[in-house]
Amino acid sequence: MKSKKRYFLSGILAHLYQRTQDGFLLFYNDIDYLVYFTIMCIVAPRYDIHVITSCQMPDHTHSGVVAQRFRDLASFMRDTSMWYARYGQAPQMKRGAPLYDTRHYGSAMKIGAKKARTNIVYIGNNPVERRLVKTAEEYRWNFLAYGKDNHPFSVPLVVRNASCEMKKAISEVKDTRGREHPLSYTQMKRLLSRLDAIEAEQLIDYAVSTYSVIDYETAASFFDSYDDMIGAMHYNTGSEYDINEVFVGRSDACYAEISTWLKQNLRIKDVHDVFLMDEDARVDLLFDVHRGIGADPKQIAKYLRLKAEGRFR
Repeated sequence: MKSKKRYFLSGILAHLYQRTQDGFLLFYNDIDYLVYFTIMCIVAPRYDIHVITSCQMPDHTHSGVVAQRFRDLASFMRDTSMWYARYGQAPQMKRGAPLYDTRHYGSAMKIGAKKARTNIVYIGNNPVERRLVKTAEEYRWNFLAYGKDNHPFSVPLVVRNASCEMKKAISEVKDTRGREHPLSYTQMKRLLSRLDAIEAEQLIDYAVSTYSVIDYETAASFFDSYDDMIGAMHYNTGSEYDINEVFVGRSDACYAEISTWLKQNLRIKDVHDVFLMDEDARVDLLFDVHRGIGADPKQIAKYLRLKAEGRFR
């Protein structure tokens, strides 16, 4: 069967949506989110992709972008997902099966200011709809808060007062960005392991602000102002009729609970270590987690990258 031909218009806002091939979890900790973001920010300019808005959820991604040619849009999606799947994840995640089916991602053109506004609100409010935060700007990985502040989730960074390790980390992130390379998982794990909790948050904010290619001015231009855009998210959820977004469970907050349970009960520092276990062991672990915190078994299966078909009714 031939796949449906994509509708594309040059210079018009396109909503892009992608999840993993089997609906498994995509991001497990701040490093995962950050590394994917830096990959996207390096790839986008290579194909003249203008990023207006972006949101990374635990099991999928959204972006609102403008491209001049369809082949550039397709290449942007292909390279971003392929680079993350091959090089961006923790070493424990290299387990053979493709993470994405890069031929299949949701895309919809948003013609006219009204549809663009509605879509920007929809993307920004995804974490509110999934009960991760109460207001859109509280969520780090939709990047809204960075439109007004380059350190929204940490105390202001004063480099001269930073620790020696923090100064080295800042220099390395800056140098990596200057060479137009994304950050890697092993790199960020190494840098963050040498910092205290306060400086770790500062480094993440620094990296996001240093790499970001999101055009907040253009996003806000569909509203009266940036503040009006945020206000619209407080009073509307937006809508998406053109892309079939798949949800499992009522809330995504359970994924953080699963991570906490695994760290405490398996005594691991990096939750990715659970993927050093074989599939049968992870199946047993699924039921242990369910007994421990009562999370939806299908969501636990997504977290553990186990196919849920036939396991639950």
